[in-house]
Amino acid sequence: MMTETPLLEIQNLGYRYGQRAACVDISFDLFPGEVLAVVGESGSGKTTLLRCISGQLRPDTGQVLFQTRASETVDVWAISESARRWLTRTDWGFVHQNPRDGLRADVSAGANIGERLMAIGARHYGNIREEATAWMNKVELDTARIDESPSAFSGGMQQRLQIARNLVSRPRLVFMDEPTAGLDVSVQARLLDLLRGLACDLGLAAVIVTHDLAVARLLAHRTLVMNAGRVVEAGLTDQVLDDPQHPYTQLLVSSALPA
Repeated sequence: MMTETPLLEIQNLGYRYGQRAACVDISFDLFPGEVLAVVGESGSGKTTLLRCISGQLRPDTGQVLFQTRASETVDVWAISESARRWLTRTDWGFVHQNPRDGLRADVSAGANIGERLMAIGARHYGNIREEATAWMNKVELDTARIDESPSAFSGGMQQRLQIARNLVSRPRLVFMDEPTAGLDVSVQARLLDLLRGLACDLGLAAVIVTHDLAVARLLAHRTLVMNAGRVVEAGLTDQVLDDPQHPYTQLLVSSALPA
């Protein structure tokens, strides 16, 4: 799964909201094909970390280094804004907690998927529609609904559509912000199975922010635990969740156990 060179390197990253430290001196590597979960309670800093490493929020300190397809390591916050936008359209994907934030409501389901292909140069309408249809099928959406608006789909369907929109261009790294939050338990289970299968089949690297330890256990190879802007524990997911060492992690794990 892992190669010698990390796909993503986070070095001493920090970010503050005024006097409050949201991220403090965070460092980690992510390797091709690896899924990393970042867990913690609301306000722990995990979403701020995700925004900083995905090119949405410039950190106050530290570096975000990414290895491109050309095997060149670039500092995400040192390159131009246009180069950073190109990364987000090609090598990266971002799955929002609320799928409406990641979809265009004014175009059809198929067009939402096809737009990503057009952004990287695809122009043949028939090929684009064929690829969009194939991806709707991959994420278990009725392909007969390709011309319907995303607003006609349920929340779980919208999330699957957003996933298809992100993965159609075959990115090498996907960021996910609470991808199953707000969905019914049965819908969550199907979506998690889908994500696990796609990550494995496509060899995706992913960073998933979640408060749900079951999501981390099912999807992630490694887990970082955040509290008050700091990483308090990190390691293989099973080790972190089955034998937590830090008191905060122990509290998280015990509170997630069934009564």
